[in-house]
Amino acid sequence: MYGVGVAFQPSGASSSAGKSSKEKKRHDEDDEEEDDNEAKGVDAWERAYADERSWEDLQEDESGLLRPIDTKTLVHAQYRKRLLLRSSAGGSVVSRIQKGLIRYLYVVIDLSRAASETDYRPSRMAVVAKQAEAFIREFFDQNPLSHVGLISIKDGLAHRLTDIGGSPEAQIKALMGKLECSGEASLQNALELVHGYLSQIPSYGHREVLILYSALNTCDPGDIMETVQRCKKAKIRCSVIGLSAEVFICKHLCEETGGTYTVALNESHFKELLLEHAPPPPAIAEYAAANLIKMGFPQRGAEGVVSICSCHKEAKVGGGYTCPRCKVRVCELPTECRTCGLTLVSSPHLARSYHHLFPVAPFDEVPPHGRPGQRLPTACFGCQLSLVGQGVQPILRVSCPKCNQHFCLDCDIYIHESLHNCPGCESQRISAV
Repeated sequence: MYGVGVAFQPSGASSSAGKSSKEKKRHDEDDEEEDDNEAKGVDAWERAYADERSWEDLQEDESGLLRPIDTKTLVHAQYRKRLLLRSSAGGSVVSRIQKGLIRYLYVVIDLSRAASETDYRPSRMAVVAKQAEAFIREFFDQNPLSHVGLISIKDGLAHRLTDIGGSPEAQIKALMGKLECSGEASLQNALELVHGYLSQIPSYGHREVLILYSALNTCDPGDIMETVQRCKKAKIRCSVIGLSAEVFICKHLCEETGGTYTVALNESHFKELLLEHAPPPPAIAEYAAANLIKMGFPQRGAEGVVSICSCHKEAKVGGGYTCPRCKVRVCELPTECRTCGLTLVSSPHLARSYHHLFPVAPFDEVPPHGRPGQRLPTACFGCQLSLVGQGVQPILRVSCPKCNQHFCLDCDIYIHESLHNCPGCESQRISAV
């Protein structure tokens, strides 16, 4: 329990006349407001909801029933803000920026005593675990050729939870089984552990670290500045998302290694900041040179055949994949053959990585009543749903800057997040052929 102490000066004419009546009144009002909040039992996270006054958004229809709150416009506005920020980061040459498609990422999760704080509900640890699970799934969806590993820091030590691999289910299962908070956080030990593993990554792989940091300090055994310089020399991009407040050493680490440092305001903001790390970042200049990478496309093993898995060193029946070079069995793709070292992928993985090289340009918002002399289409070109509003409120729509076809808000998100191709542009290309 933290208290507030007030120091009083000895009584005297000079001290009593030091404060004006205006200042006394302001202090009295602040004290009354604090007393009211304490009397009501209102915490900081509760005041955030009270300030929004979301109950004022409720509306009744003709029969007196409550209308459902339309959050589609708000979600779409937030999505377009992220999309425009992502596209403006590369300027006018966004399509010519080389991306790191083969990424080796270690997610470092702070499980120190600070992660048990309850300013996030129910706790920082629970929020981080929930959003880390969503991030891992989204990461593998957008980066099918990449690999992820998990590291935890607590009791002044760093522990590797999982080897770096390409299976989201294995990573999530290992994370959920190790959620215990204790001791202090050691940023240096985490960086030393990550440096030892990522320094062995091939030159074509992009080395990254994402640290989800809850503590306000770091308990290190040596000079962390030397560790930061070693990470910089090894071309390891370090990014940090803080859950409490800005810490100088975290900011210095990100500036030195070319990463990003952000501090989350609440759970939704933390989720937004975390998902910004899912798309591949621009490649570091030293890695921008084109390299040919030898890959193998293994065949699916026949059902009912017993073989020894090279991943787990045990016999398994059916399934798995056979390395085309050394003929050993692996359980999942993508991976690296532990016998011959060949990178094993499937053709869908390459196809899903292709869209990052040529992203769909952000669509333009169309005015509600169109431009002068322009006739607006009555249906969405993608889903064919009507774009004509039944009431006075018009339906929001967007248009592709290349083919000028109009789309609804749901199709806009689907095209940029999942399809990665504009149906209007593709139909024109097919008709031209």
